[in-house]
Amino acid sequence: MAAINKQANTKLIFTYGTLKRGLYNHALMKELMATHDASFVGEYTTVESFPLVLGPYGIPFLINLPGSGHRIPGELYSLSGRGLARLDELEGIETGHYERLPVNVVAEDGGEVVAVEGYFAHRNFGEALWRKSGEKGLSEFSEEMGGKYVKRGNRPLDYNFVDDVWKFISHS
Repeated sequence: MAAINKQANTKLIFTYGTLKRGLYNHALMKELMATHDASFVGEYTTVESFPLVLGPYGIPFLINLPGSGHRIPGELYSLSGRGLARLDELEGIETGHYERLPVNVVAEDGGEVVAVEGYFAHRNFGEALWRKSGEKGLSEFSEEMGGKYVKRGNRPLDYNFVDDVWKFISHS
């Protein structure tokens, strides 16, 4: 496990979905690591349990309902300001897709609890996604589940992410 970089100009980000190694959006993490805008810290798990569900297009969503769901395994990265801006853009922070919120994680091999941030389903639809799932969450987002992920370029040309989330929620 790499040492945690706690420099003032970096941010620690917990990833649990398509940004993890072996999954589609990890290409962005590789690009950021190549430009020294990201570094892999290690494998971590949330201290508290959270719901993790699949939404439209096989997109994973962590939902900010601590105490529900499971403790979620993932990967921790240290990001520069440029790297963080790229992740925020991918995760649709300014367009209401995800919110970057505090979360406590612990290394897979034990150790101290670390306060970091992670991307959670936006509060406008997070709880509705949880109810849609029957309040049954995933224990992790695996490479097998990653095969259900539909790349942006393969989604309908006229799709609107938030509208499609609501359509997914309301479809029985």
